[in-house]
Amino acid sequence: MQTEPVGAYVVLGGSGAIGGAVVRRIGASGAPVLVAGRDEARLAAVAAAVPRGVAHVVDAIDFAAVESCLRAAAELGGGRLRGVACCVGSILLKPAHTTTAEEWQDTLATNLTAAFATVRAAARTMRDGGSVVLCSSAAASTGLANHEAIAAAKAGIEGLVRAAAATHAPRGLRFNAVAPGLVRTPLAASITSNARSLAASERMHPLGRIGEADEVAAAIAFLLGPDSGWTTGAVLRVDGGLGAVRPVERG
Repeated sequence: MQTEPVGAYVVLGGSGAIGGAVVRRIGASGAPVLVAGRDEARLAAVAAAVPRGVAHVVDAIDFAAVESCLRAAAELGGGRLRGVACCVGSILLKPAHTTTAEEWQDTLATNLTAAFATVRAAARTMRDGGSVVLCSSAAASTGLANHEAIAAAKAGIEGLVRAAAATHAPRGLRFNAVAPGLVRTPLAASITSNARSLAASERMHPLGRIGEADEVAAAIAFLLGPDSGWTTGAVLRVDGGLGAVRPVERG
């Protein structure tokens, strides 16, 4: 009797704080997970922490390499790729007039090009449907000072999600994104390690605190899984209310 392929997942940026938390959530179910990124040692450590994790070194802005990565994950899953999360990203807090051409190009590449490479590879690899989740930011839809470059890149990701969702809905391939506020990760250490800037950031978020990596990972895992099977083209805010809520002043 022929058995249905198990299906695997890929987490690009899997050695980062949010990506690693996604790996742990998915891996806990026993599903095979390809942990992809550039740092071989960190990837290996994350992959070793789940039962069926496999490390895979890849440059997320290299179109051919990302497609090869997704094909390797499909082989890992018995010929089926069930879900892809792109958790590759960066933070640049500068106004446009002090941003260099190199910083602009790097921000676009790390965020938007990596997301586009993921969408392209998924569309070419996931022939029997599945779920793709990208990472946007609250800055994409809320005007935040000194966020010009990263806001532009993340807004591009949200447009990409909606267009890809429309293109591939007929074959059951879903595209969604999460849009976090400030999250406690090594990327945000320049903000969170300073008591004054951390306190200011906490005040900006209506819930009165910044986020944790696993809170964002929970949303990504939901969008990757079957419980979100009727959701595509969505951007899920995981931002402590930053993008949509103006709370009553605290007394």
